[in-house]
This record gives sequence, C-alpha cells and structure tokens, in this order.
Amino acid sequence: MDPTFTDRYAVQRIRHTLKARLLQVRRVTALGPHMVRVTLTGDLQDFVSASFDDHVKVLLPEGEALPVLPTFGPDGPSFPADQPRPVARDYTPRQFRADAQELDIDFVLHDHGPAGAWAAQARPGQHLGIAGPRGSMVVPMDFDWHILIGDETALPAIARRIEELPSDKRVIALIETQTQQDRIDLPVRDNVTVQWVDALPENDKRESHVTALEQAVRELALPSEGEGFIWAAGESAVIRAIRHHLVNERGIVKTRIRASSYWRRGCVGKHEVLDD
Repeated sequence: MDPTFTDRYAVQRIRHTLKARLLQVRRVTALGPHMVRVTLTGDLQDFVSASFDDHVKVLLPEGEALPVLPTFGPDGPSFPADQPRPVARDYTPRQFRADAQELDIDFVLHDHGPAGAWAAQARPGQHLGIAGPRGSMVVPMDFDWHILIGDETALPAIARRIEELPSDKRVIALIETQTQQDRIDLPVRDNVTVQWVDALPENDKRESHVTALEQAVRELALPSEGEGFIWAAGESAVIRAIRHHLVNERGIVKTRIRASSYWRRGCVGKHEVLDD
C-alpha cells in the first residue's frame, strides 16, 4: 500500500459532549444462543455515534433500582456520594435510529460478567444507564478495501461497519467464535467475504502459541490493488500479536491499521487502543 497519505485517507478524531443518559428497555431480541440485542429508548435526543467502533459506558442498575448516573465537569465524572458507584462496561452502539429514538446494543451472554448477566434477564420496562461516546475515530469509507478482524466481542462493530460501507467497497471479515452456534447473520453482498474461524480449545498446547484467529490472518492474501484499511479488535494479547504480524511482517503502514483490545484474559472492563 502507498504510505503517502492525503486528507482523503486520514482517520478523523471527533470529540463529543460527554453526557449520562437514563434509558429504558423497549425490546429484547435473541440473535443466537449467546448473543442478545437490547433496544433502548429514552433520553436520546442529542445522541451521536459517528464511528462503527464507538463505545459507550453501560451503567448497570443494582437489582430493580434505577441505575446511578454521574454528572460531568472539568474533573471528569462525579457520582452521588450517598449511593454506590455502578458497575460499568464498554459496549458498541450497534445502531441508533434517530427517527424512532431507539438505540440497539448487542450483548454477548458470557457465563460470567455483570453486563452479560444483566442482558440475559433484560426485559421491556427495565432501565439502563449509558454515558458517551466520549469521541469517535472515523475511518474514511473512501478506501477501496476494508479488512475487519475480531472475535465475538467485535461482532457488533463488524456488522455495523459492513452495513454502513458503500456497496462498491470490498470487505473481508475474519471472525473467531467459540462455537459455530455463536455465528450470527451478517449483511451479505457481492463484495463482502466472511471467513468464520473456530477458536482453539482452551487446553490447546501447540508450541507456536498462535491462536486460530492469528493463523487465519497469517494465511490471508491481502488485496494487491487499491488502498485499504485494516481494523482489528478482541482479546488484548491476540490482537496485539495480529497487529505485530501485519505491521512488522506484512509491512502494513501503522496509520492504516486500527487495533483495539476489547478485553484481556484475566481482567475485567479492559478496553484500549493498541499502538506503539
């Protein structure tokens, strides 16, 4: 790829006014045995999500009580002193429909974790708090091809990106799932290729320590023509290894790849952009 950049291919950073919102569940839709879509409504009049990989802080309620919301000032968020601070997790705004004032958030139903546990029992009428997005990193749609890499936690962002890209743009998606039942329906068109990857068993002891997703990336033939962008998100160590391979072994220019840690094995609530 040509390392010379023009404004046409520059990733744009947009800042948003940070606000906490009290929302109510309107619908709950099962997308598969381990993923559910929660459709929320409420205080969404000025909600903005400018990029497919934005994230909001989901502020979980305690039991049937309303979620505790912060206010935002020069020193950041401030929570009421007489109430416990809510558990918060990062989630992708899957789709916002301004006309209907509805926001979809897709949840992976883990066997553990407070957000997945909440989503597993969510029903219309319940309340949820969100804050953000704080900002957006807008990857131009002008690229000729887009490669999207991730695990189940990246599925909402990948699906949203495929939907939003123009139909003449080539898309290659590599997605690792724990089981074939974790695969969901994605937008289908002539220029979209989806490769599903089966995760290795937890007790796999192969000497190379290369995960199934990284191996799939290593075997992927990159498009030889046109300008492209690569996006990757998932478990921190896996995505870090994939980024290292693409930059240091494939020669991908660092400004043409965006890699994010959506979670880290052994940690909770870990979300960060991976760079040098």
